[in-house]
Amino acid sequence: MIKNNRVCKLLGTEYPILQGGMAWVANAPLAAAVSNGGGVGIIAAAAMPAELLEQEILKAKSLTNKPFGLNIMLMSPTAQDAMEMAAKHRVPIVTTGAGSPGKVLERLKPLGTIVIPVVASVTQARRVEKQGADAVVAEGMEAGGHIGELTSMVLTPQIADAVKIPVITAGGIADGRGVAAAFALGAEGVQVGTRFICCEECTVHPNYKQAVLDARDRSTAVTGQSLGHPVRCLRNKLTAEFERLEAEGAPASEIEALGTGKLRAAVVNGDVDWGSLMSGQSAAMVHKIQPAREIIEDLFSGGREVLRKITGACDEA
Repeated sequence: MIKNNRVCKLLGTEYPILQGGMAWVANAPLAAAVSNGGGVGIIAAAAMPAELLEQEILKAKSLTNKPFGLNIMLMSPTAQDAMEMAAKHRVPIVTTGAGSPGKVLERLKPLGTIVIPVVASVTQARRVEKQGADAVVAEGMEAGGHIGELTSMVLTPQIADAVKIPVITAGGIADGRGVAAAFALGAEGVQVGTRFICCEECTVHPNYKQAVLDARDRSTAVTGQSLGHPVRCLRNKLTAEFERLEAEGAPASEIEALGTGKLRAAVVNGDVDWGSLMSGQSAAMVHKIQPAREIIEDLFSGGREVLRKITGACDEA
């Protein structure tokens, strides 16, 4: 599963795994822990002011000598600043989302930066490959935060058939079975977000971690569909209010105002009632808090074991 893996070769890592660029969650301590654990940790630029983002990049450099990355949300008002910070500090890997990565590719590729857009459709994957992307993250709707329409199960093989660059699957992966499934579908790597919320090095409020640990199979809700940018979170009073406003046809401005500051409330203040607990459906498969390296090792040892069992069953048949 890992031998001669193109994602490992591209990223210079022990394991073909990226940590998701979760706003407010994916900071320097988490990114460094994932990188030190053999994957690629990602700092989420989100809407972070340039001076704070620079501090996070420098902190990550002080905590790891392994490759780490930066996620740039292209619709953010600070996206240009994030791109320039990536250039200034020669961040080796950049993932992008929420827009066309053309400007990022033009600015950073000549510097040797590996650019990996997150995509939710075959059309997007083909477009970014033509623009010069080094790989793509095929993110299914099982993921937490902003999502597309297709599941990982159907999105991954279609994108794998459509492009020549490596495909990394995201959405719904929390154990070895998910890793094995991603590779069976044509991926050469995985991106994991929700599982890393419950790692020891993640600095989110303990209430947020406990909410993930308490999640069940139907614990997430998707809100914001009426606005054209659906978001998956754990169900609470906030998601119920979103659903009420959308069902009543409330103005977009009122719905958007409801979400202002709610992610920070969850991550920093631990508000599990009115905070935005962004999480994927895989939360129901997260049962304990572990070090990042242990999580990564469990994911891939579990994946190898699943594939061995499948191979053995096929040989017997």
